[in-house]
Amino acid sequence: MPSPAESLRSLAAEGLLRRQRPLDSPSGVRVTREGRTLWNFASNDYLGLARHPEITAALVEGVERYGAGAAASRLVCGTLPPHRVLEEALAAAKESAAALTFSSGFATALGVIPAVVGKSDFVVLDKLSHACLVDAARLSTATLRVFPHNDLAKLSRLLSSIRAKSPHARILVVTESVFSMDGDLCPLREILDLVEAHDGLLLLDEAHGFGVLGDHGMGLAEQLGVQARVSFQMGTLSKSAGLAGGYVTASQDWIDLITNRARSFIYSTAPPPALAHAAVASLRLIRSENGKILRHTLQQNIAQLAHQTTPIIPRILGSNSAALAASLALEEAGFLVPAIRYPTVPRGSARLRISLSAAHPEAAIEALRTIGFTSNDETLQNPESFPIGGSDPTSQN
Repeated sequence: MPSPAESLRSLAAEGLLRRQRPLDSPSGVRVTREGRTLWNFASNDYLGLARHPEITAALVEGVERYGAGAAASRLVCGTLPPHRVLEEALAAAKESAAALTFSSGFATALGVIPAVVGKSDFVVLDKLSHACLVDAARLSTATLRVFPHNDLAKLSRLLSSIRAKSPHARILVVTESVFSMDGDLCPLREILDLVEAHDGLLLLDEAHGFGVLGDHGMGLAEQLGVQARVSFQMGTLSKSAGLAGGYVTASQDWIDLITNRARSFIYSTAPPPALAHAAVASLRLIRSENGKILRHTLQQNIAQLAHQTTPIIPRILGSNSAALAASLALEEAGFLVPAIRYPTVPRGSARLRISLSAAHPEAAIEALRTIGFTSNDETLQNPESFPIGGSDPTSQN
């Protein structure tokens, strides 16, 4: 077995070694890191709520009213009024009977999926699903089947085969509404039709759809008018909501069962009640007319760079070295755009991943577009052609 040092050298040789590079400033569309001021196109703060004055004020108010921490797990004495208020608000917003919140989206997946399926059951997973969904499916001990990304024909064949061989097994289909590294959507209506035809359940991860899609920002299921048909709507409060935490909504019986089975819920100290208090304010803002205005602004910003509806815009370069070089060149030019590599994306598909926010000024997006971040720009294949240094893009403000 290789030593830790040997493993690190191997990662470095493959261009896969990661290291933390902390910001020197608060998060936002304008950040400072290692003495350099950058336009931040790396975060998932799609509506710009992480530093919104209403959300900040609600968090401060929550601390003043409920203290800094819950001090116990939810089932002991860690459930405080804001936790229940948030769960009731989430359930109503997602057109579900009940909701349960967790410390993170990852903890939500790890708790929910093993609580729903077990050894005699099946999980059918889109190949590009997030790591938390994959890990949760493996942890559940259910038989795992994977279908190629958004391949309805293969999904149909898998479901038919499973149901024919195991007529009484529970089948849980798992997918994302907006895929986190590609920004594309799942064919949700068609997936629901297949799930229902085979007496299955659907877990839809709306992590990157929440706040972005739908008339009230509740995601792809709301946009398509199918929220009531989705068995489990899962999401996070760490992206468009600007805070932290995860949630799942479902029927009351399912939520009660998850409450009793989800180990990441049962054996974790409750999230700070102040955070839940702030999340209620964030949810209210997202669903309000002001939230609608923010989504409209976000769509305008997206239109400057791409012909799509989601704020995740990938530029696939292939090799790790090309993605790293392009990211570094952009940083030298004043832009924070991350290089995404295996295992986050499949081998050979390393990429730049830009994420847009309603808070980005038009001039910053135009500056990024001008230096080569467009869908047909050949400079992405030759990172050395990016301007290094050059004029300060902030001068366009």
